[in-house]
Amino acid sequence: LIAFSLIVLIIIGGVFLFQQQPWSKEPLEITFTTPTSPLPAEMEVYVGGAVVSPGWYPLEPGDGIEDVLSMAGGVTSDADPARVKLHICEKFDSGESVAPQLVSINRAEAWLLDALPGIGPALAQNIIQYRQENGPFVMIEELLLVPGIGEAKYDGLKDSITVE
Repeated sequence: LIAFSLIVLIIIGGVFLFQQQPWSKEPLEITFTTPTSPLPAEMEVYVGGAVVSPGWYPLEPGDGIEDVLSMAGGVTSDADPARVKLHICEKFDSGESVAPQLVSINRAEAWLLDALPGIGPALAQNIIQYRQENGPFVMIEELLLVPGIGEAKYDGLKDSITVE
């Protein structure tokens, strides 16, 4: 009877632990920017997403993604290193800029939302609270449902945001 009880407890514990594992892992986001002036010996790269210490880090010739992730303290336990996303901004030889990177209203942290035109800390928090309570945005127009965002503010944002 004791052996049977232990087996049942082990099975229940295993099922409980299995259900606690996340099914989808948070992607990593690394943004490389290239200055318009001649390249310096050292560049900076922003590392965000599921890393221990998001922020700007120096990038030297020959550095790879592993080096950049190491500088950021490595990936968090909920990260999926197989889903690294790189965003590289540069200028063409003609001097024409690449289209600016859109900000995902589904993944952006408060500081990034705050940097959008017309969005301050309070509205950034409203956006985050809305997506936590209602799930991810499906269309950018849903931003109009966030308290404090009206047509005029949305019109100023719509070309800077995405739901991807």
